[in-house]
Amino acid sequence: MNATAGTTTRPFSPTPAGPAAPSLLRTSVSRARLDLVELLRDREATFFVLAFPVMLLVLFGSIFRETISGTGVEASQVMASGIIASGIMSVSFVSLAISIAYERDLGVLLRYRATPMPPAAYFLGKTLFVLVTAVAETVVLLAVAVTLYDLDLPSTPDRWAMFAAVFLLGTASGSVLGVAVSSVPKNAKNANAIVQAPFIFLQFISGVYLLFSDVPPVLQQVAALFPLKWMTQGLRSVFLPDSWQVMEPAGSWERPLVLVVLAAWTVGGLVLCRMTFRWSRSR
Repeated sequence: MNATAGTTTRPFSPTPAGPAAPSLLRTSVSRARLDLVELLRDREATFFVLAFPVMLLVLFGSIFRETISGTGVEASQVMASGIIASGIMSVSFVSLAISIAYERDLGVLLRYRATPMPPAAYFLGKTLFVLVTAVAETVVLLAVAVTLYDLDLPSTPDRWAMFAAVFLLGTASGSVLGVAVSSVPKNAKNANAIVQAPFIFLQFISGVYLLFSDVPPVLQQVAALFPLKWMTQGLRSVFLPDSWQVMEPAGSWERPLVLVVLAAWTVGGLVLCRMTFRWSRSR
């Protein structure tokens, strides 16, 4: 009771706190789910991201069925390993580079930046999206290669471990490079050409559609500068018998070097992202 007559003191009651902000993980998962829904609703994008590599595997595997002399390995099995690696790079590097370039050109990135969503949630969401699509595509490609072309699944724990390492490092390096390259196109109209043209070139010189031993030595050196060559080599070491090692440039699988190069590209790609990524279009 106050000294002033007729006046009472009411206890202080704080304003009820609003709902807690969602966690970074929950926001990232929601962001990834949105990308997946958009992909599945766009039939053309779904075809090129998921179905197109399968079509190429069936096409090239049906054409090249001869056995490589001295190895006992069919050319279709070699190409299957390369196309699986190419598929991983496609859903990471190509998909992210083009989609982020479109979002930047349309002003979507600026709108995201103006929301309470942490920037980290955007990139983690993209990473989760790539991981899910890469797993789905790899499973489908493996099923087709095993069924149609007798590709052998890894038979030992060390080969399974190598497969997991190449898959994760290949997905990671492709993702960070896709984010970095997304700043190169000046607008959404030329994003496809700028990203797809060098990727197609690298596919032909990295052992995806041609035997790497048939690629001219100069182009082999060019391919060795980029991760796709090392991904194809790493997956050949997983799916092909040891008799194939004589066809490799070094005469061996070079598994430690494969992992070191892919890890280096992942770290280097992160540095490039920090240097090049921007939320708005350049004038």
